[in-house]
Amino acid sequence: MNGGGSPGPGKEGAEGAWLEVEPRAQGRVYRLAVRRPGKLNVLGAALVGELERAIARVAADSEARVLVLTGGGERAFIGGADIRELAKLDATTARGFISGIHRVCQGLRELPIPVIARIRGYCLGAGLEVAASCDLRFATADSRFGMPEVQVGIPSVVEAALLPRLIGLGHTSDLLLTGRVIDADEALAMGLVHRVATAGEIESTVDEAIALLLGAGPRALALQKALLYQWQELPLGQAIAAGVDAFVRAFDTDEPRRYLRSFLDRRRASSG
Repeated sequence: MNGGGSPGPGKEGAEGAWLEVEPRAQGRVYRLAVRRPGKLNVLGAALVGELERAIARVAADSEARVLVLTGGGERAFIGGADIRELAKLDATTARGFISGIHRVCQGLRELPIPVIARIRGYCLGAGLEVAASCDLRFATADSRFGMPEVQVGIPSVVEAALLPRLIGLGHTSDLLLTGRVIDADEALAMGLVHRVATAGEIESTVDEAIALLLGAGPRALALQKALLYQWQELPLGQAIAAGVDAFVRAFDTDEPRRYLRSFLDRRRASSG
């Protein structure tokens, strides 16, 4: 089923938030697809609710190791919020709509596992806010990025606030005030995405990252992700202190000992 399940037979064209799980030896890899391909995968209230539930399902799985977020079809990752729904909002209903998008973004940021945005095609407005809430962003060369809200009479809000931290105030001002759309090469140059690949190579790019993430200690990754977000908010001295605390907490379990022993065993084996 969609909205937190796996697609059933004959349902490939159905719209919704489609969650699939792939068991691996190190844990489970989830793939969450936003499917409204005929409408550039734009986010309406119903689809936002499905995404919230799917993310909550991943959060509840202690064996989850990685989440890959993607768009349905080849034309878009997420093309923004549904313009038809936006046009019907008023001062009473606007808060509920935009708060739902924020909850999706916050849910991705709060997951204790790495989240990869696999981006192909348009990544605009709310779609770029969702992508910015992911930990890693890999895009195809034909991807396009922008925050065009001012061009339709509204400001860019909620997780658009992450952009100055990601790409600096100058690039953020450019994107948000002009509403212009940029290509993947410019997005890479400004640090908006981590890697750009051809359409034929994007899967292997994502798979390589998954392999590295699965090879790392799950508790170490959770602590590291939490620290990354703490470092965005804390003064330097407090950020360093938070890192010391995280280092100590890592030794609450035997994970460091197991991974360090494995590393040393491999080094001894390779040295003969």
